[in-house]
Amino acid sequence: MRTTNHGAAQPLRKQRRAIGIPLALLAVGVVACLVTVLLTGGSTDAWRSTDGSVTAASASGSPTAAPDATIASAQPPDASPLPSPRGTRTPSTTSRPRTPSSTPRTESAESTGSLTGRIRPAVRYRGVATAYEAGDGNGACLYGPSDDLMVAAMNHTDYESAKACGAYVLVRAANGASIKVRIVNECPLPCAPGQIDLSQQAFAKLADLSVGRLPITWTLLSPAASGTISIRYKDGSSQYWCGIQAIGHRNPLAALEVRTANGWRKLPRTDYNYFLAADGNGCGRKIRITDIYGERLTIRGIALKPDVAQPTPVQFARR
Repeated sequence: MRTTNHGAAQPLRKQRRAIGIPLALLAVGVVACLVTVLLTGGSTDAWRSTDGSVTAASASGSPTAAPDATIASAQPPDASPLPSPRGTRTPSTTSRPRTPSSTPRTESAESTGSLTGRIRPAVRYRGVATAYEAGDGNGACLYGPSDDLMVAAMNHTDYESAKACGAYVLVRAANGASIKVRIVNECPLPCAPGQIDLSQQAFAKLADLSVGRLPITWTLLSPAASGTISIRYKDGSSQYWCGIQAIGHRNPLAALEVRTANGWRKLPRTDYNYFLAADGNGCGRKIRITDIYGERLTIRGIALKPDVAQPTPVQFARR
């Protein structure tokens, strides 16, 4: 009969248990390290925060924020920035949403659409031509006598309180004849929109005067040949009141301004083609004129001399 020695087996079991527990703990530690490496993208020198940014790890193992960069990387102090797979990111300590400018964008006051009146470039108008005795070529625009009698009076509606003054138009008849005229006068009602009252000399270039009323089309011109612009102060002008007129401009005028102590002052236009400063503010100082295309010309050195056409060195560009 075999006798079993149970007292000898207990120390062996305790020895095995003592060895197995450390091995298990070691295995758990290895697995935990592997998981940590995988979660940090293979680097134990960085910690990823909850917002997706990455911060550098301190020597103690606790995360410390990189103050001047969203992503901290190990590189020499003088090295160029490492390329980012998502492109370059500009570091910022404060993230602000982009807001539109407080100043709204507005259309320039010098755009053609806002400066033209009823008569616009590149538009063909239909009407009739009539004839009048132009005399010395003077008219409601008060330009004075003219040696060139290829002039016309614009109907009251399209005259538009002298906005048509000085405009050059090309007039065509149905028979193919055409003539270029300058607007120097107003054709009062019942002259209809589209109607142009030509000087007899101009009408005769299109048809016989006996025709009376001639169907026409006409368009605005910006002529090639033209001298420089002159400025004239109206008779009676002084430092207390003045009227100013531009003469010989290639393109129709949209505005006339004078320089004052507070900046440029836009003067109102009369139907007799003078721009008035009723209180005298700006009279005798610099003048700025603008055509319907938005071109501005500044004129200096014009003395306050009433009823004298003073030449300038400037002219609007051809359009």
